[in-house]
Amino acid sequence: MSTYSLVQPPETDAWELPARGPVAMVSLIIGETAIFTIFVVAYLFYLGKSLTGPTPAQVLEIPWFNSICLLSSSLTIWRSEHAITAGRIAQFKAWWMATIALGTIFLAGTATEWRKLIYQDGLTVHSNLFGTTFYSLVGLHATHVVVGLVMLTLVMAIALTGKIQAEHAERIKVLALYWHFVDAVWVVVFTVVYILGR
Repeated sequence: MSTYSLVQPPETDAWELPARGPVAMVSLIIGETAIFTIFVVAYLFYLGKSLTGPTPAQVLEIPWFNSICLLSSSLTIWRSEHAITAGRIAQFKAWWMATIALGTIFLAGTATEWRKLIYQDGLTVHSNLFGTTFYSLVGLHATHVVVGLVMLTLVMAIALTGKIQAEHAERIKVLALYWHFVDAVWVVVFTVVYILGR
């Protein structure tokens, strides 16, 4: 007759639900990635199929300066994340403000580009397939930049009142994740529209 000994299983840490903020932001980014993918595929599909001008090669100039500003803003927001985590609130505010400034410069550059395209080159959403897909894709990205800038500005306003401290670092990182996403999308849009599309 055999005897069985009851062996107590080793204690393991209980699984905890992940924080809602990062999960919600990652979910949003996944959904937005799907939307951008559709717009990029549409742009590529209709590339070169316009029956009338102007064409991308005739009117598009590569926005190097604007792109450098936007991509640099990923560095400044990353620096602000590290500053608030370390409790250096003054540095956090400075880097956060630099991020807002760089994003604003990018948006102003996009507006200037569109003004030239519309009033000097005659490219509108009704001109041809290129105009429709260009303004749709670049406009979708610009809308995301506007949303990001509004959120960054609200955080800056709260920070100036002294109500943001090191314990808010995780929330700041969630918003920074959105901004990094906007910058990463620009790399794709820039490559498709201004490099491959010309």
